[in-house]
Amino acid sequence: MKKIVKRILLVLPAVILQILWYVVLFAFIKDKIPFISELLTFMALFFVLHIVNDQSQSSYKMMWVLLIMTFPVLGVCLYIIAGKNRTSKNLDKYLTKSKEELNYELKTSEQVQSELKEKNLHLSQTLNCLSNYCGSPITYMKNYIYYPLGDNMFPDMIRAVKQAKKFIYMEYFIVEEGRFYNSLIDIFKEKVKEGVDVRIIYDDVGSVSTYSFSNVKELESYGIKCIPFNPLLTIKAQLNNRDHRKMLIVDNEIGFSGGVNIADEYINEKERFGHWKDIGFCIDGDALNHYTYMFIEMWNAFSKDKIQKENCLLPVLHNINYQKGYVLSYYDSPAKDVHVSRSLLMDLFHNANKRVWIYTPYLILDDSMMDCLSSLAFRGVDVRIMVPAIPDKKVVYRISLSYCKSLIEAGVKIYTYTPGFLHAKAVLIDDDICTVGTVNLDYRSLYLHYECNSVFYQCDIYNDVKKDMEDTMEKSHLLQKNEIKNSWFYNVINEVLRLFSPLL
Repeated sequence: MKKIVKRILLVLPAVILQILWYVVLFAFIKDKIPFISELLTFMALFFVLHIVNDQSQSSYKMMWVLLIMTFPVLGVCLYIIAGKNRTSKNLDKYLTKSKEELNYELKTSEQVQSELKEKNLHLSQTLNCLSNYCGSPITYMKNYIYYPLGDNMFPDMIRAVKQAKKFIYMEYFIVEEGRFYNSLIDIFKEKVKEGVDVRIIYDDVGSVSTYSFSNVKELESYGIKCIPFNPLLTIKAQLNNRDHRKMLIVDNEIGFSGGVNIADEYINEKERFGHWKDIGFCIDGDALNHYTYMFIEMWNAFSKDKIQKENCLLPVLHNINYQKGYVLSYYDSPAKDVHVSRSLLMDLFHNANKRVWIYTPYLILDDSMMDCLSSLAFRGVDVRIMVPAIPDKKVVYRISLSYCKSLIEAGVKIYTYTPGFLHAKAVLIDDDICTVGTVNLDYRSLYLHYECNSVFYQCDIYNDVKKDMEDTMEKSHLLQKNEIKNSWFYNVINEVLRLFSPLL
């Protein structure tokens, strides 16, 4: 709370100046321009027509049309600030420049492409399309470890950073002081003395209540380099676009990712919403290269202290001696013309024949994804979705339950994780495809945030994820339709909340 108050005091003067500027500007226009009311009505109509003809989802468009028609001036201002899918273009400009300066190209080998085409033609087309669009290679899987809890992941992260010789790169949405964070920082301080390059990126809004610029200064005093992503200093168009990625990379030899943030509840050292169920994984070999590039690209985009790629990357080996399936790791950007994670999931869902099992802490679906999952269950595909039983955000949880009712009616099985809060993000498709990463099934992850995700095909990690989901379902409650409040009052409230769900 103290950090939030400090941030409010820091940001408030700039926000007040912005508001005063808008008020003075509006007053000036009102006095100088006749027919201002008619002009504002015309502007509102223009924006409504623009929204209606946009490629966005219908629920998203409906929300903004209603808001602008009800409050023309306020609605238009809010749409300009937070409504456009292209608000991240300014951020993407720096990322594009960073990528161009790195001048790297990671390609899928012809051997991998040929093998995938023989095994699964449609999937090979999907993954190659994603690979080409994101610049992410499909590689052979080498070694991995799957972590069914953050508690299991934490000691391996500690061991890995202790062995660092060249660099440690850390990028997380939430960073908070505690046993998890302090254990890492204590090692980082020693590693800096040994000449290891230690760099940290954290999301400024995600960590607004847990981390501050004073923490950054403290790290810098130890020689640890740290930058906030998209800092909250004033109201700006890209304020809604956050860095939701999570990765820890050591010497480009081992990398960790998944849903786990750097805070004690993620390793169950602190209880907030019952038992915290999260997952993660570590990988090495060729599959790790693109994670390292993801970090370097992000760091170089927003820091003056650039990383030189030749100092830290391993060559792509395409070594078939360690072939254990295939993996494609990518990051999603809200500035892209195609919402990659959503497109990938929709394609995998549509082509599922046996099962679609999902971990997600938040369930806020657009119309087409809702229809897709319902249709899958209707035609006999085993569709199961695991969500928390104890919410961290009550309004968002209520919206999630409103979707659950319709899904259950279609034949989808919804499990609520009885021991507490489920923060895991994973999808299991049929018998050989799974994804693990940072992507939730909600509007923010699929449209507004920077995310990272890995797609595994014919990898042993599939069996680990499947067993973990089966164990989780045994500890969970199979939700019944009659357990969801169904009075006309609750239905009206739910409809209103769902209308504004893209902002939550």
